[in-house]
Amino acid sequence: MAEENKNLPVEENESKNFIHQFIDEDIAEGGRFQGMAVHTRFPPEPNGYLHIGHCKALCIDFGTAEKYSGLCNLRMDDTNPTKEDVEYVQAIQEDIHWLGFDWDDRFFYASDYFEQMYQCAESLIEKGLAYVCELSPEQFKEYRGDVNVPARSPYRDRPVQESLELFRRMRAGEFPNGAMTLRAKIDLASGNFNMRDPVIYRINHMHHHRQGDKWCIYPMYDFAHPIEDALEGITHSLCSLEFEDHRPLYDWVIANCGLPAAPRQIEFARLGINYTVMSKRKLRALVEDGRVSGWDDPRMPTLCGLRRRGYTPASIRNFCERIGVAKASSTVEFAFLEHCLREDLNETARRVMAVIRPVKLTITNYPVGQSETFAVENNPNRPEDGTRLITFSRELYVEAEDFLETPVPKYKRLFPGGPECRLKGAYLITCTGCRRDEAGNLVEILAEYDPDSRGGNPADGRKVKGATIHWVDAATAVDAECRLYDNLFTDPAPDGADKNFLECLNPDSLEVVTGCKVEAGLKAAAAPASFQFMRVGYFCLDSRDSTPERLVFNRSVSLKDSFKK
Repeated sequence: MAEENKNLPVEENESKNFIHQFIDEDIAEGGRFQGMAVHTRFPPEPNGYLHIGHCKALCIDFGTAEKYSGLCNLRMDDTNPTKEDVEYVQAIQEDIHWLGFDWDDRFFYASDYFEQMYQCAESLIEKGLAYVCELSPEQFKEYRGDVNVPARSPYRDRPVQESLELFRRMRAGEFPNGAMTLRAKIDLASGNFNMRDPVIYRINHMHHHRQGDKWCIYPMYDFAHPIEDALEGITHSLCSLEFEDHRPLYDWVIANCGLPAAPRQIEFARLGINYTVMSKRKLRALVEDGRVSGWDDPRMPTLCGLRRRGYTPASIRNFCERIGVAKASSTVEFAFLEHCLREDLNETARRVMAVIRPVKLTITNYPVGQSETFAVENNPNRPEDGTRLITFSRELYVEAEDFLETPVPKYKRLFPGGPECRLKGAYLITCTGCRRDEAGNLVEILAEYDPDSRGGNPADGRKVKGATIHWVDAATAVDAECRLYDNLFTDPAPDGADKNFLECLNPDSLEVVTGCKVEAGLKAAAAPASFQFMRVGYFCLDSRDSTPERLVFNRSVSLKDSFKK
């Protein structure tokens, strides 16, 4: 149960959310944002697909705005044209809408501010707070210094006019990549290396997905981001913990660029999950090397992959809410994410019967050619979902694992001379034998039924000692393919610094089972419908490959909960 989970309940997390505490102080009487609406932003770089790690930031940014009846912008941080693409822009928008968030008309691109950023850079040069540096990348590393040795640059005292002229020539495209950079003049001896005259512009002769070839110099993130926030009137710039040491630079840019607003940066710990990687570079490698079928492979931690696997927006948002907001980094069990999905689907998913590894069951005393129907409930948790009719006849399909010719101790399923078993919603049966082919393979289970046990309840009220068996009618069953997924990695920490994540891949992360048998009614189902296959797991129709003529189901999560509450 949710309340038994080792993670804090939502209400407790909210009471301890330090971000909300800071905001409460800021908007209170005498606070820096007194009388102002809380305004946040979600600024992904469009160089890949959003993954579960982004969800925490997404839920914090949009969720905080919702809590304070404020605003949240969506901004594409497209300041680096190297790997950015319109494909990712569209995918990011789709994923955010799928989670249930919206930005209304506040959709921006960082590249729309390039001219303002350039003017800010010129103003810093004119104030003597920036200079053009000609150190090569190798020299830059050599001159960086260490905790006891200040950084240095022979260009730091370059005259203002000379830097200004060179910077304008950089913009005009007169110099090759790497020839020059523009650096902020702050403090070469700072203990915070981010403040040791950081680079704020570099040359990059590359086509931009929106700006075309208009620009060949591009601002660095640490320079661009505070300007973007200020121009959009952001009050609280919420970002992950790795930017904590960058906050002094964020504030320095705000203070020295004459911007119309002064946002407050607040950092929180990133989301880490075991048995996965969340580096865009590594995820891209999995896709480009053909280790997975694409960004939306159901084994991927991308939102489009999770969606294709059958994860629901409610389960993901619940997951993010329940792990809370913290300052210290930690790793969450992937099993907890599965737990949240299982909770949601247990309440909402329609129950159906499907046989993954079928073997024929023949009820030898059932009349040949006879057929009847049974009404079974769609979801015991939702009586309003009603019932459906399923057919029953002499020949059925059951799971091969529900039969043992020579049973092990305490085995309560089908075996010759074994106990009565209940066919879910239908009749009681007793196994009488089986048939095998010449190779010894099981091809048919034989049984007899009690005609006075319709609905699975014996007329004399006797106790049924055997198990309840799920089944499908052989006369009406539909063929299907089921894809059974496991963790993509065998190592709980494949992203460790001392590991090659590719060597941690799980060779058994996907099992494709064909020839499965499912209820006839599933032929009319449409993605992204989710179902509980009774006694098997939660499955959804594959949004890419499934058709009415070829049903393909993805196992979203097993029935058994492995999360230790």
